[in-house]
Amino acid sequence: MNRVARCGLLLALLLSTSAHAEPENATAQREIAALLHALGTSQCAFFRNGTWHDSAEAERHLKRKLDYFEHRRLLSTADAFIDDAASRSSMSGKAYQVRCAGKPVQASADWLRQKLAELRQREADASP
Repeated sequence: MNRVARCGLLLALLLSTSAHAEPENATAQREIAALLHALGTSQCAFFRNGTWHDSAEAERHLKRKLDYFEHRRLLSTADAFIDDAASRSSMSGKAYQVRCAGKPVQASADWLRQKLAELRQREADASP
């Protein structure tokens, strides 16, 4: 294969890869935004580093962590956001918890995964 053909093949591969990666990134951003909104409007309490916080403060905290992780390109999916940023303290390593009225305290990772599953199910039900 000559040099021009190799360059053309490489360019086609790069274009197809970037075209494929964009929707996944858009999906991740949309899902993470929905998770943060769900938490922020939940009226649930959020436990981190020994203190309970209201849902609006929890949303702000996780948005700051999201900005940190995104700036370093460490997240690619909503699942990675839950696992790497929203489930435990980066400083202490202790798990975050969520406490909603009338329900037992649960790990934030479990609460967020449930919300993500609900979001994905609603989208699946709405698609033709």
